[in-house]
Amino acid sequence: MYLNGSSMQQTFTHVIEKEHISRLTFVKHDVLPDSLSRQVRQFNLKRAQTLGNGYKRKVKIRFYTENHEAKLVETTVWAVGSAYVSLKGGINIPINAISEIEF
Repeated sequence: MYLNGSSMQQTFTHVIEKEHISRLTFVKHDVLPDSLSRQVRQFNLKRAQTLGNGYKRKVKIRFYTENHEAKLVETTVWAVGSAYVSLKGGINIPINAISEIEF
């Protein structure tokens, strides 16, 4: 487990293997509260895509499941679409479920 100390409220984040993501159900609403945060997320996802495709670098992505559990995966981002992030192996994470990208 990973303890997220960046927010006022301490949140436990379960580290998950990329291969287990396809078994999850994600939140339907956007986990970020405002448009500025969403723009920063989009910028960071594009940066992660560049690092993944150009340099084979992995990033850590924190996201939330339908029952509001925080998950963390270390992976390479292959593509960023309008609604989903694509990872190696055809695995997708909805962008609205992503709260943070760590480089």
